[in-house]
Amino acid sequence: MSTPTETTSSTTTPTVVLVHGAFAESASWDGVITDLSGRGYRSIAVANPLRGLAEDAAYLRSVIDSIDGPVVIAGHSYGGSVMSEAADGADNVTALVYIASFHLEPGESTGELAAKYPGGELGPALAPRPFPAADGSTGSDLYIKPEEFRRVFAADVEPEITDRMAATQRPIAAKALEDKATKAAWRTIPSWALITTQDLAIPAESMRFMAERAGSHTTEIDASHAVSVSRPTVVAEIIDAAARATTR
Repeated sequence: MSTPTETTSSTTTPTVVLVHGAFAESASWDGVITDLSGRGYRSIAVANPLRGLAEDAAYLRSVIDSIDGPVVIAGHSYGGSVMSEAADGADNVTALVYIASFHLEPGESTGELAAKYPGGELGPALAPRPFPAADGSTGSDLYIKPEEFRRVFAADVEPEITDRMAATQRPIAAKALEDKATKAAWRTIPSWALITTQDLAIPAESMRFMAERAGSHTTEIDASHAVSVSRPTVVAEIIDAAARATTR
């Protein structure tokens, strides 16, 4: 597979779109946004609906299409699955940055790739809760049990912060993790990947497999899954590198 060409005709500083994943919310990017602002970037932290892959991707694509000028997208965890689906064919997206995240092939699901290699401990820590779906059926929302949140999601974040993160976590509909991808924007858009080696939500080996398959520029860090909270400067540096490499 050839690596996408890392050039664009734009000289405009790109807008950075940040896509959170399951069990997080837009504020999980606060430290990254502060760092990026100091580097001269405007950021938009999208409120990912977490209802289903197609629905979430359609929402993200509407945000991308509303932005004038080039866009760099960074997705965390399930946010990477949504980003890959939404950015396909978006001419203004110059780079994709996968932060402890998923690069799905069409036909694969987020849950499938999370379980591809051993080491993940998120599944037993989840608590399902029913919710009424729009079509009248009953869906299942997944939360991380508060007592397990820090251990499996954010072990290198201070306890008082993880307590707030657990209380404000956004649940994901179980179907979103089961939905199969239909597109893979990383096939045509240059990509970067940050692999978190102390991750108990997505095994590092699974992230390495996906990043290598996509030809992503890869960095590894000794951090938990919540790396955007624990190591925001590292995350911002990778986003900055992607933006610089794809803007001429």
